[in-house]
Amino acid sequence: MLTTAEASQSVQSHMPLFDSEDIPVDKAAGRVLQQSVRAERDQPPFDRVTMDGIAIDHGAFAAGRRTFAIQGTQHAGEPAQTLTAESNCIEIMTGAVRPEGADCIVPVERIRIEGTQATIEDDYAATQHQFVHPQGSDYRKDDKVLNAGIVVSPLEIAIIASCGLTEVRVCRQPVVRVISTGDELVPSGSPVAPHQVRLSNGPAIAAMLARHGYADTAQEHLLDEPELLRRRLGGHLDAADVLILSGGVSMGKADFVPGVLRELGVEVVFHKISQRPGLPMWFGIGPDKQAVFALPGNPVSTLVCCRQYVLPALDYASGLASAAIETAALAEDVVFEPQLTCFLPVRIEESGDARIGAVPVPTNTSGDFRSLSGTDGYVELERDASRFAAGTIVPLHRW
Repeated sequence: MLTTAEASQSVQSHMPLFDSEDIPVDKAAGRVLQQSVRAERDQPPFDRVTMDGIAIDHGAFAAGRRTFAIQGTQHAGEPAQTLTAESNCIEIMTGAVRPEGADCIVPVERIRIEGTQATIEDDYAATQHQFVHPQGSDYRKDDKVLNAGIVVSPLEIAIIASCGLTEVRVCRQPVVRVISTGDELVPSGSPVAPHQVRLSNGPAIAAMLARHGYADTAQEHLLDEPELLRRRLGGHLDAADVLILSGGVSMGKADFVPGVLRELGVEVVFHKISQRPGLPMWFGIGPDKQAVFALPGNPVSTLVCCRQYVLPALDYASGLASAAIETAALAEDVVFEPQLTCFLPVRIEESGDARIGAVPVPTNTSGDFRSLSGTDGYVELERDASRFAAGTIVPLHRW
């Protein structure tokens, strides 16, 4: 039986990479960038004024001059004017180009204007180059300003647009199909018998995927009937890059999923991981390199396995750069006797010293998904220990 680390590595080593596509910049938010972006020109592209006021020759101010003749006015977006005399000033607006011959901006709040004269307050101490954002001080033309492998946020949209790009290369959204199996499942809106349960795993998986940027999903519920499973799963394999199944992967007589997938040409990579919850998880690769995840049917197991293995696999296949593992300190003692890795749901609390604390929120079996509400994620407790003292630093996986 694989360890959790071996399972993660195995998924990544078998996971096919998704294609890329060029899309308009204004559609790129939330997508994984698959190109580097270089500066179109210096930023700022000129000495940029950062304060409304007057532009003066600092040498004249240093020599004692406090009153300057207003030569003209320069707004943002206008070509640079030239200061024609050291006794002159130019009224200037935020964002404007620094006038030639001027090397100091005095804020409007520190001057008094009478007619065509501007007088600086007697006690004001001006310095050379103040309120000027120098050309190229952020970055230079052709500098690499963004690397591939990041999720494009509104901040990156601003950078990409500033480089003059109208399109950008991103990872194509993978087509994902979420299939819940089980005769006992009944979707919301349909009558439910006393011996049945509501279908919840499919909507939860789709919501988790959407929250992490994978929105091209569709769901289906299938009964535990081999021929039905064979026909419908075959259709999903033809249509999708990734299949995520919930239920039917254990050792019961009605757990048909592994056998049906084998008949459809899906090669099993592994079945079962040394962990709780989620031990029966199954992973395979289809005949056309489709990734197939068959998750255990208990809701807590499903959500943990989706977060622990499916999402990192989608991120890897999308070209997303791997993030550093986050850690937290256990807020109380934990005892876990089985020789399995324990994924323990937790609520995060930050202490006064900014240390992240993880408060355990045990579930009442892996079917108790109600207990997950209000949790922030789960911690990973190594399988070679059974007692974990408060303060122990452990890996933290946020939902």
